[in-house]
Amino acid sequence: MDLAGIADYLVAFAIMGGIYGVFTLGLNVHWGFTGLFNIGIAGFFALGAYTSALLTTSPPDPALFEDFKFGGNWASIGFLDWGLDVWFVLGLASAALCCGVIALVIGYITLRLRDDYLAISTLGIAETVRFFFLNEKWLANGSKGLYRIPKFLGDWIAPENYGYLYVVVVFAVLAIIYLALQRAVNSPWGRVLRAIREDEVTAQASGKDVFRFKLQAFILGAMIMGIGGALYAHHVRFLSPLTFDPMLATFIIWAMLMVGGSANNKGAVLGALVVWGIWVATQSLPGILSDPSFRLFMVGVLIVAVILLRPGGILGEERRVTRLADSDAARPNNPGG
Repeated sequence: MDLAGIADYLVAFAIMGGIYGVFTLGLNVHWGFTGLFNIGIAGFFALGAYTSALLTTSPPDPALFEDFKFGGNWASIGFLDWGLDVWFVLGLASAALCCGVIALVIGYITLRLRDDYLAISTLGIAETVRFFFLNEKWLANGSKGLYRIPKFLGDWIAPENYGYLYVVVVFAVLAIIYLALQRAVNSPWGRVLRAIREDEVTAQASGKDVFRFKLQAFILGAMIMGIGGALYAHHVRFLSPLTFDPMLATFIIWAMLMVGGSANNKGAVLGALVVWGIWVATQSLPGILSDPSFRLFMVGVLIVAVILLRPGGILGEERRVTRLADSDAARPNNPGG
């Protein structure tokens, strides 16, 4: 493989690693900082991807949308005629908004109940979303999927060089989300989330509206996952309900967070790159070693190794010590003084 081929390979790896980094940041808000057990990541993944794709792609059966056409061009609804591809930003925003609304409904119903109800409801909504897009062919072409999803600034960049642009876009979005989350979790709001995760009863006894904080965190994490889905859609440019199988769109993201370290945004991104690196590297192995089941086995081995050697992940949670605790520790032990 020549240098250009190696560069293209690394760029493709970085794009998907960055997209999965967005998902792990969203899951980190749910589980790492708030303790919300969401096993329906695939649902928000699919909602974000399909929302952005449907807003920027002609429908599979335009006759069904005759009343919504403007000047006979469905694409004008999808922002495709806007200058400088403003549709891309609107697609990401719409994906986040859609996931936020769904998360509001799910969270409002389930977050007052035990944690297992949230797990059941998120898993259920994920499968409902997947089967909806599979069976409602009028909307997203069913099992055939959506294709020719537009590329951001695709008309400006040669196809062979497009990956170099998109990797910058993905990591720019990832950096914005990371910096915003860092600011949020280090604020009083973030400290309340950690208090809820550690002891919900104590947080409530301290006068905090636990339900409101949990709902805010659930909506925020879901919106981040929706943005990840939109980035994925405009990278792969093809969506099918099979893409959002729970094993590949939920399990692997949980594995990334567990490996990297929950309640640590740097660990979440690192875990995404490490696990995705193993996933990609096994594809080039010979014979049965390139089988998808072996890939899952290797990820499982990595999870077990991390649990045994570093239970908190490669980069575990950064525990903060207050100045008062520092002064108490430095004070000499003098009971009589």
